[in-house]
Amino acid sequence: MMTRDELLGLPVTVDLQTAGRAIGCGRAKAYQMHASGQFPVRVLRLGTKLRVVTADLWELLGVQSADTETSGPTQPGRLGLIKSGEIVGHNLANHSNGPTAA
Repeated sequence: MMTRDELLGLPVTVDLQTAGRAIGCGRAKAYQMHASGQFPVRVLRLGTKLRVVTADLWELLGVQSADTETSGPTQPGRLGLIKSGEIVGHNLANHSNGPTAA
């Protein structure tokens, strides 16, 4: 699992392994979730690469940059709580990644 500072330091997009680490799972689990359509944020296919938009991870985890923290009330992330690598408060079985870019 990443710290808030690590999350805020990520580039605009990250690979699937990094996105998995951000939500508290390993590489194999991240790829398994993607393959079954259960990764909790949209995954972009760019050629042979799989990328995740960092802003989508931030929204999922309820992370905001210092710029947006002072702009008003915040809402918790869609994911809820991550505890010991288990995602709590988010039913992954009902999640759809939507279409992927070709």
